[in-house]
This record gives sequence, C-alpha cells and structure tokens, in this order.
Amino acid sequence: MIWLGIDTANAPLSVAIVEDGKVVAEVVQHIKRTHSIGAMPAVEELFTKANMKPAQIDAIAVSEGPGSYTGVRIGVTIAKTLAWTLKKPLVGVSSLQALAANAKLFNGVICPLFDARRHNVYAAAYRGETLEAVISDYHDHIDGLIEKLQALQEPVLFIGTDVAVFWDQLKEALGDAAIRASYTLDLPRAAELVTLAQTRELPAVEAVHHFVPEYRRIAEAEANWISEQKKVER
Repeated sequence: MIWLGIDTANAPLSVAIVEDGKVVAEVVQHIKRTHSIGAMPAVEELFTKANMKPAQIDAIAVSEGPGSYTGVRIGVTIAKTLAWTLKKPLVGVSSLQALAANAKLFNGVICPLFDARRHNVYAAAYRGETLEAVISDYHDHIDGLIEKLQALQEPVLFIGTDVAVFWDQLKEALGDAAIRASYTLDLPRAAELVTLAQTRELPAVEAVHHFVPEYRRIAEAEANWISEQKKVER
C-alpha cells in the first residue's frame, strides 16, 4: 500500500511517500518559506524523486492540528483536494502525536509542544512506545501545562523546536524530571505521520467532504467577538 503524508501544521514542513512500510522519499525542512508557496511544490518534487504519479497512491495522511491556523489549513486543503481528485481515503493525525512519534522509543512520558503565543502552548503528553495519551491535545497557558506534568511525578521528555522558548521555565519547575530531546528529533516527519495513520481504519472516500482540522481552540477574531458580546450582554 502506498501512502502520501503531509505535515504543514507549524513552521517545519514534511512530506513523504511510504510504500509497504518503506520510506520511498521524504522531505523535512525548516526554512523561512511560507507553506502557501512551498507545500505543493514539495509534494510535486516528492513524486518526481520517487518516480511516481499521484494516481499510484492508495491513501493520504495529513496532520490535522493543532498548530498554526494557516499552516494547518494549507496542509488540510492540499490533502482534501488531492484525496477527492484522486478518489483516495484521507486520514487525519494529531500533529502533536506525530511529533511525539519521533521519540517513541523513550521509556517514559513524551511532551510535544508548540508555541501558541502570549505564554500559551498547544501540548499533550504521550506514553513512550505505545503513544497512548496521558494528557490529550489541548491549548493552555504554560503554567497550566507545568501543573499537569508535575502531577504525573515522572520524568518528561520535551520535544519540538518551540521547547526552547519555554525551556528555562520548564527546567526550573520540573528540575531533573525535565529532559530535552535531541534537536535531531524536533522536526515532524511525515513518515511517522503515515505510520500512525496506518493503524486506523480507512474512511470512505466520501468522508473527505466532512474532514475538518482540529485547532483545539477558537480563532482570535472569534474569541474577541465573544468577549465583545459578553460586554454588550452586561
């Protein structure tokens, strides 16, 4: 079975073609280039390098969020367009779980996180090897995450390029229980995204119409509107 994996949920970009458990071709990059410009060319380049045509794939895996609103939308839009055009099933995978998969051999708790600005994070915690959720994907202030992790009373491996933003605070709060993953594991890999997607039941092709991103929080504009409405109601 041939899979196409697409992850544009945050600043890094990764696309991969995986055939029967073998990585045929993969692109992983973290450069200053917007996904609106670079994502589709990266997919096209991938097929060229693999000497394959899009029609040859059997399914598509995409990072469904959380992460950058723009990044998530771009990846999901590309994946949905290809899935419907090629009549292939589409499987969404948590962008946090996909990143945690880079360190799945760690014997303990893995905490992937993304900077959500204003001292907030998108984060989760997974059990190494099984990638079972200990803390489900959510959006919170960094202090709230630290409180949840302290309650686990276990060593925690932090992974992701944005960990650097919060590392001093995490280390101060958790002490020796806070472990920093190697920088070589910080970028998401679309091949790992495919690995996770393969464990799930393939949806019907028609289900692509109902596929939506998992932002894990409402947009800032919507939040501001709700806040204004509450003021009016008072």
